[in-house]
Amino acid sequence: MDHGTKRTIVFASVIALAAGAGCATSQMPQSEIEAQLMERQEKIEALQSSLEKRDRTLKQQQNQIQQLSKAAEQGKKIDVAAPPPSSSRSGELFPPAAKPGECYARVFVPPVYRTETLKLLKREASERLEVVPAKYEWVQERVLVKEASTRLEEVPATYEWVEERVLDREAHTVWKKGRGLIERVDNTTGEIMCLVEVPATYKTVRTRVLKTPATTREVQIPAKYSTIKVRKLVSSPQTTRIEIPAEHQTITKTHMVSDGHMEWRSVLCETNATRQLVSSIQRALEKKGHSPGPIDGIIGSQTMAAVSSFQKEKDLPSGRLTLATLDALGVTASR
Repeated sequence: MDHGTKRTIVFASVIALAAGAGCATSQMPQSEIEAQLMERQEKIEALQSSLEKRDRTLKQQQNQIQQLSKAAEQGKKIDVAAPPPSSSRSGELFPPAAKPGECYARVFVPPVYRTETLKLLKREASERLEVVPAKYEWVQERVLVKEASTRLEEVPATYEWVEERVLDREAHTVWKKGRGLIERVDNTTGEIMCLVEVPATYKTVRTRVLKTPATTREVQIPAKYSTIKVRKLVSSPQTTRIEIPAEHQTITKTHMVSDGHMEWRSVLCETNATRQLVSSIQRALEKKGHSPGPIDGIIGSQTMAAVSSFQKEKDLPSGRLTLATLDALGVTASR
């Protein structure tokens, strides 16, 4: 796998990890999410910068190897003990202070990070207003429907029946035939006529007479009331101020102390590695949970894949089977 493909895989893994963390923090406050995203962005940029430096260093190494190959083909003598004057940690053509019988290789030393904890203001102190609503209750109340008043009422006249004796015919005199001691003897003798006094006659008449005349009187009309159910205010609404203290949050931020770089390190190779030593390394890798393939004492692709996985887990320089990796595995090599 070339370096470009490896870098693509690393970036894809970092982006997937950031996306997964973003889903997990969907319920976090906005400020905390932004802080974590900024932190991950810094890590991604630092890793990208480190990978770019590593690519440049690997290209320089490949150019140097090509130069050495051309020099070997042309039969030129290369003095191992006297390295070229260019001497930087990542740009040295040969390892400094090399010892005979030892093998060296440029390996990638991962960047060093420092983690610090910061206490940030999440929300400033504030206050909120809490309104206590008014309280009401239902009560029965007697209310005036119609006010008291007066009206004039007519009192009719009263009558009564009375009997009264009235003169029917006044007293008078009339001539009536009379009879006496001597009655009429013959035709020549006249009749006896007497002047008689007839007394007055009376009769009883029943008449209707006025007893009391018609009048008017003032009648008092009382007020009218009704009992109704009304909603009555018991307590008025009130406003209360509630103090809200400031809220802080603690975040962890990681800073890169030093960049990843290429560096010469002692490694195992055909010169200083025995099959017995390689078998010990394979067994140690298997014990650590990194499968090296068959325990055959041969440094194959499976063994190197297990070595690379172990180096990443322990944050060790990667790219070759370094002596520092052997120390971490607990394998002792004769040096």
